[in-house]
Amino acid sequence: MATSQNLLFLAHRVPYPPDKGEKIRTWHVLLHLAKSHRVHLGCLADEPIEQIQLAELKRVCASVGCFRVSGNLQKLRALARMRSGRPLTVDVFYSDALRNWTDCTLKRERIQRIFAVCSSMAGYVIDQKECLRILDMIDVDSEKWRAYAQTRRWPVRAIYRREADALLGFERQLVHQFDKTLFASQAEAKDFARLAPEVLDRIEWLSNGVDAEMFAPELRFMSPYVKSSCNLVFTGVMNYWPNVDAVVWFVHSVLPMVAREFPEVQFHIVGSSPTRAVLRLARYPNVSITNRVSDVRPFIAHADVAVAPLRIARGVQNKVLEAMAMARPVVARPEAVEGIRAIAGQDLLVASNPEEMACRIREVLKGEYPGLGDRARSTIARNHSWPDNLRRLDDLLRPSGDQRDNSPRPSTPIAV
Repeated sequence: MATSQNLLFLAHRVPYPPDKGEKIRTWHVLLHLAKSHRVHLGCLADEPIEQIQLAELKRVCASVGCFRVSGNLQKLRALARMRSGRPLTVDVFYSDALRNWTDCTLKRERIQRIFAVCSSMAGYVIDQKECLRILDMIDVDSEKWRAYAQTRRWPVRAIYRREADALLGFERQLVHQFDKTLFASQAEAKDFARLAPEVLDRIEWLSNGVDAEMFAPELRFMSPYVKSSCNLVFTGVMNYWPNVDAVVWFVHSVLPMVAREFPEVQFHIVGSSPTRAVLRLARYPNVSITNRVSDVRPFIAHADVAVAPLRIARGVQNKVLEAMAMARPVVARPEAVEGIRAIAGQDLLVASNPEEMACRIREVLKGEYPGLGDRARSTIARNHSWPDNLRRLDDLLRPSGDQRDNSPRPSTPIAV
């Protein structure tokens, strides 16, 4: 593909630095597309934008439009504007400034292709039918809201259920409008295909990867732990509700059973913005909370076990990929390994209840799974390499010079 091709890239969060969740995926996709296109990036920021961020984005992109929004204010406005059948998510991530920038960029530049990250960005370009448009849904967000609703009381439960229903209808509409829609794993794509079987031929999956050189077991770091053994680690942004639920559940339901046999065990919660529910866990003597750290790798590298006790999870969990890439033993709930191409019991350990999870952790601490970390590393290198996975994008973007048409394009079959 020639570099003269102009591509409009819309993201609901500033993709740099790629330090959490979908930002990691978005950044790697952006870098890949910038190798073959002049990328014009439009994105939203709910925190002050630092010059180092803008400088890195401008280094990669032909132009950048980054606009500040207030998350709390956006949510209040969305509730105030709530209309039947319209997802709140659409208004939470709506910005007049981004809308104007997008319209001006489309008029000023000869945009041939559009890549939108998440359904919340799709509305800005839903009418641009003359361009080849790809929507990266990443996860089935409607199902995430449905799962949230099951854990909440009224009236929050009713709001979340409404959002799940409205968002599913919107997602189905978008898949019809866009040329292709991507999900972060084949499992996510299958889930959506079951919800909307009429769009089976319009969806693809593009697996998450991990930077195997950055998360390499050969790298040497000073240990951040006071004790040299029996350290368990959980990494993630700690104001994200599934992460909060995971660590609270783990401390209350799993950790005491581990501590009975290993009283010196320490559970380290590593991640920014811990909520009150997370901070309250610090009262337990075998729980440590770090808040934000400059580099998560030392905490992973020196952990005896990386745990992923998520009870609600969509897509592919980067925390699991990173720990496996660093050859650490991983013990996770089934929800946390969905979409990861690894074999339970061989590459990582999966446990569905507190007793089983505590048992697997104790077995790892006793040395009963030699080679588990090495096999994890090999599996990640084989199945979750960013360069290998991102080549799937090239198959979705026709060579420059082709005329726009509606002829079918090859896709990976998704069985349902």
